[in-house]
This record gives sequence, C-alpha cells and structure tokens, in this order.
Amino acid sequence: MQARLAEASPPARPLNRQDYKTLSLAALGGALEFYDFIIFVFFAAVIGHLFFPPDSPDWLSQLQTFGIFAAGYLARPLGGIVMAHFGDLLGRKRMFTLSIILMALPTLAMGLLPTYASIGIAAPLLLLALRILQGAAIGGEVPGAWVFVSEHVPNRHTGYACGTLTSGLTAGILLGSLVATWINTAYSQAAIQEWAWRLPFLLGGVFGLVAMYLRRWLHETPVFAEMQAKKALAEELPLKTVVREHKRAVLVSMGLTWLLSAGIVVVILMTPTYLQKQFHIAPATSLQANSLAIIALTIGCIFFGALIDRLGAGKTFVLGCLLLASTSYAFYHSLGNAPEQLFLLYPLAGFAVGIVGAVPYVMVRSFPAVVRFSGLSFSYNLAYAIFGGLTPIAVTLMLKNDPLALAHYVLALCALGLILGLYMLVNDPNRSR
Repeated sequence: MQARLAEASPPARPLNRQDYKTLSLAALGGALEFYDFIIFVFFAAVIGHLFFPPDSPDWLSQLQTFGIFAAGYLARPLGGIVMAHFGDLLGRKRMFTLSIILMALPTLAMGLLPTYASIGIAAPLLLLALRILQGAAIGGEVPGAWVFVSEHVPNRHTGYACGTLTSGLTAGILLGSLVATWINTAYSQAAIQEWAWRLPFLLGGVFGLVAMYLRRWLHETPVFAEMQAKKALAEELPLKTVVREHKRAVLVSMGLTWLLSAGIVVVILMTPTYLQKQFHIAPATSLQANSLAIIALTIGCIFFGALIDRLGAGKTFVLGCLLLASTSYAFYHSLGNAPEQLFLLYPLAGFAVGIVGAVPYVMVRSFPAVVRFSGLSFSYNLAYAIFGGLTPIAVTLMLKNDPLALAHYVLALCALGLILGLYMLVNDPNRSR
C-alpha cells in the first residue's frame, strides 16, 4: 500500500486560488446534497408516528423508522459501485450530476407522500423505495467527492482537502439540524404532525437544484485528465482489479469506515432522538445542542485533516480515537447526572468526531488512480451498508437493556480505530512520520 501513496497526484506546490475555489464549491455542493440524505433522521419520531400503525408500541415504530433509514445505507454499495465504475472510465465530474438528480427528486417526493392514515401500508413502502434511491445517490457522491478534491490538490495537502470536503458534508448535517430546530421552534407539535414535517423535504428538492448549478463551475481532475490523455484508464472492470490486488487496502478502509459510521450515525444523527426519548429533553433544546456539536464537528474535520498531513495516519488516529473515547463517554455519562452540561460536553464530543475527516486521506492514498474511485467507493459503501446501516437498529435494540448503549458502542469502535492506528504506525512508517 505504501508504494501507491505518491502515485498520480499533482506536483508539490502551495494551494492556489483555483484549489480553494474547487474545495469551496465541492464542499458547498456536497453539503446541500448530504442535507437531503440525512434530514430524514431529524424527523424520525414524527415519521414513525405518521407512517406506521398508530397502535404500534413506540419502540417498534422507531425501530421500523430506523429500519427505513438504514435501507438508504444498504442501497449505497450498488449506487456507489455503478457510479464509481463510470467515474474511473468516463470521468469524476460526470457522476456528480447523476448523483444530484438521484438525490433531489426522491427528497422532493418524500415531502409529498401521503401518510399511513391515507393509504395504509403503501405509505411506508413508498417511503422505503424513495430512501433506497437516496442511498444509491449518496453512494456515488461521497467517495466521488473525496477522490475529486484529492486529485485537484498537491500531495502534501491531501488531508486538508479531504478534511475540508468532509466538513462540507457535515455542514449538510448542520443545515439539517438548523432546519429541524427552526421547524420545532416555529411550529407547534400538532402543526408539525399535521403538515410542517414536509417542509424540510420540499426544501431539500430546492437545495438539489442549487447543488446542480454549483457543479457547473467545477473542472475534471488533472489526474484523470492525464490518464485519459495517455490512454492509461482501466483495461478491465475496475472493481475486479480492486478485489484481486488491493485486499489489504479494502480491509483497512472498511475498518476506518466503521469508525466513521459510529461517529456520525450515533453521536450526531441518533443522539437528538435519544435525548428526547431517553432523557425527555425538549426537541428544540436537543436540536440546539446538536447544532453546536455539528459546528464543532465541522471544525474538527478540518483540524484532523490538516493534522494528518503533518503527523501521518497512525499517530493521528491514535490521538483522535483516544480523544473521541474520552469526550463521548463523558458526554453520555453526564446526561443522567449533570444534564446542565449538555451544551458544553456535546460540542466537545462533536469536535472529537472530527477524526472522521482524516479517514478519506487513508482511503484515497490506498488505491492507485486508475481504480481509486472504485476501490474507495467499494470499501466505503460496503462497510457503511453493513455497519452504518445496521447501527441504528442494533443500538435501538441495545437501549432496551442498556441506557448507555450509545456510549458503549462508540467506545468499542474507538478501540477498533486505535488498533488500526497502531497497525498503520507499525506497517506504514513512511505515512506516519
């Protein structure tokens, strides 16, 4: 894996104006598209009430709702593999337009769906179908965006570029949290149940159109353009090459993606509902705290992205996982003993989750440029489908017997991240200097 780290990247130089423009547009467009994908989870409690039989137990409605949320993750590998295949053969930029269309239209349709009271079992089935389309779209968007920005900047700024792009994606979560906070503040719970829950999804359709417009100003990556000019593109199915020749890179990338999923899905996406259900914290209050945590996460992604350029992958993940373990456990443990610390400890945990901004650095440098999109997309989306998709269901079931299930799940994944960090220190000395 070491021999591939310096391959097919722009020569050493400082970041220029065009680099910053590319990073800004890619991050902003990614934020708007990621908003569409995650807004669902901020209204999980309302969706569970409206799209399933009203006489269902509360825990069952939430389990079914998170099951539909998970379906978006389970659909990611298919969309990611297909778009990555064409991204390696036809170009990185072209897939951006396709992913936006696949995301914007289902999000808009969600805002127009009739509920269980109107059409019965067809309501959750239609919601499931739309969620699968969203999953296919994000499966190509996220890995494609990481590859896109990493191939635009010099080697020594790969971590910063990937961290900045990841911060843009997390800004999409922030936008979702702010919109959810606005809805819960501006409207009564009765109004939200009746019609206001639709507004965030309709707004998401508009965001999709804005993201599509922004992508017009981006150019194909220099790395892909050079491969295309030299006729050095993959001669066989890119995924076949990945599975045959890059097994270790796939395993490491999947392990890091599991860590990423624990940070994002549990600490950021599931926690607002957890605060409301487990500790009876008002929706507006929990979402306000969540917004602060996401702001800290956005900063953390850039911080850890820049840090990995300086320290290397091994040291960065050892330090980052220790920080995430300590801050997340302190946060969840305080909820029952010192809830007044919510607005202090939640942002600290959010900043530590920023270690996810260093994950794409390892992945984009683990695969040669000719199959980079396919290798990253296959590893990331398969792991997210398995771990990210099943995490909400598993943690929800764990909560029946363990009030601190979220904390314990994150701790377990921090242990995995620590092991991977030590592995990279031992096996990849050049990267960890």
